[in-house]
Amino acid sequence: MRFLTLLALFFVNAFAVDPCIIEKPIEFSKARVEMTKEYIRSHYGLDVKDITIDPKIIVLHWTAEPDFAASYGRLKPEKLLSDRKDIARGGAVNVSSHFLVDKDGTIYRLMPDNQMARHTIGLNYYSIGIENVGGKGDKSEDLTPAQVASNIYLVRYLKTKYPNIELLMGHHEYSRMKKTKYWLERDDSYFTKKNDPGDIFMKAVRDEVKDLKLQEPPRESK
Repeated sequence: MRFLTLLALFFVNAFAVDPCIIEKPIEFSKARVEMTKEYIRSHYGLDVKDITIDPKIIVLHWTAEPDFAASYGRLKPEKLLSDRKDIARGGAVNVSSHFLVDKDGTIYRLMPDNQMARHTIGLNYYSIGIENVGGKGDKSEDLTPAQVASNIYLVRYLKTKYPNIELLMGHHEYSRMKKTKYWLERDDSYFTKKNDPGDIFMKAVRDEVKDLKLQEPPRESK
């Protein structure tokens, strides 16, 4: 763990000036906006004029795909892909994320970070999603030190941009948010078990942003 953290710090120092966030928009036409508004209506009971959010949470993920092209290809289309039967009943709009971090640490912005993306059940309306290429199956070890460093950078960047952000969490921790004020999902049965990006990755990131005093999800009662 310490070795991973030291490598991450090396990359952070390399990014000291400002890493280039590459703009690589996914497809987000009026149709996707309308599908997102419908998702908000059906899952959160909110009738909104637009999909602007006031972010309070940062959620880290992995894509479960081996490379950037495959990862981007799953997020780019406007409609949910046919193989996502696990969440198909949740709506037609495709899953998405605000940022995608490649294995070499390159950061891509996929959509405005103040608009809602479908990336975490129950929490989309208050959260910014960061996807990391990799993690097929349960292989948290294939996320790289460069990705750790880029996630550290993004957490700091987003906290500066949105001072009201309060929480930093991994997707695998999202069930712990069910009893908080930020959980909006109306259908208790709409839930999937996640293991990304794992405790090792989250600890490596959290260790280097302690000064931001971001909360973790509440611990579940045993």
